[in-house]
Amino acid sequence: MTEQIQDRPESPALPQEGPATEAVATEAVASEAVASEAVVPEAVASEAVVPEKAKKSRRPLLWGILRWTAAVLVCGGVGAGTALGITALERTEVPGLGTEPDGRWEYPRLSLPALPEDALRPFTDGNDGEIHHADLRKLLLPAPNGATVDPELKGGWVPLDSYLALLTEKDRGKVKEHLADSTLRHVAARGWTTPDGTTTRIDLLRFSSVAFSEAFRDEAMFKISQSGGMPFGVESARVDMSVKDIRVPGTSVYAYAEQEPYGPEQTRWAYVQAGDTVAVVTQTRKGGTLTVPFQQTVALQAQLLG
Repeated sequence: MTEQIQDRPESPALPQEGPATEAVATEAVASEAVASEAVVPEAVASEAVVPEKAKKSRRPLLWGILRWTAAVLVCGGVGAGTALGITALERTEVPGLGTEPDGRWEYPRLSLPALPEDALRPFTDGNDGEIHHADLRKLLLPAPNGATVDPELKGGWVPLDSYLALLTEKDRGKVKEHLADSTLRHVAARGWTTPDGTTTRIDLLRFSSVAFSEAFRDEAMFKISQSGGMPFGVESARVDMSVKDIRVPGTSVYAYAEQEPYGPEQTRWAYVQAGDTVAVVTQTRKGGTLTVPFQQTVALQAQLLG
């Protein structure tokens, strides 16, 4: 230890403090200040003589910024992942966004039947008589999924009396006579009952010409306006406006609903006149018929005929 200390160079002796020392120091500072003023602007010179405050370390601030940036990136990533997850889900799988059923029935995929060779659709150029050349049975709306089909109304040909049985007994004779004069050609029918208790029947009546189908439609409208020609058990009816927005080119739709007070069941029915064919859609349900499935059934049947 002694040798190491001796090897160090001797430190210069510090001047002793006293009046002479203070005077020399003062003169040296003054001369430096004068020299500085001669070279740099006044503001810079004043900064040179004022001692600077010790600068604070910026390391804590930088760490804080980095931590917040990382937090924002993590939250953004989680948010983006959540958004992508929601868009990938079906609407009914997102809590709070499930679409409530609106009462519509689920029907099989519909398609128009094939036509005989060189035959035209009823409302195309060249088919001035608006004739349905397709098999009438194939133009019947199929039963919706889950429905029980009436074994006597499976979508085939039915006798005229089967349709007439829908009407009040006092009207059957007059309607039968009118249809005989109209040269009615065929009647096809299908019926079913859905789990909600609605019984549906669709009858397609094909006439020999569009003039006779229009006459049958007009006669039915007239009889109803005179409180006649209504379905069996219906004593009074009102116009049903639920079908007013059904607009299928080439078709006309008229609907009625049994007025209150009615018995244990309510009946709605509609006439869809399309060219040489008239569809009669009838629905009955205990406690009251439902608007949505009635409107849906009428609209789909009109599309098959249009």
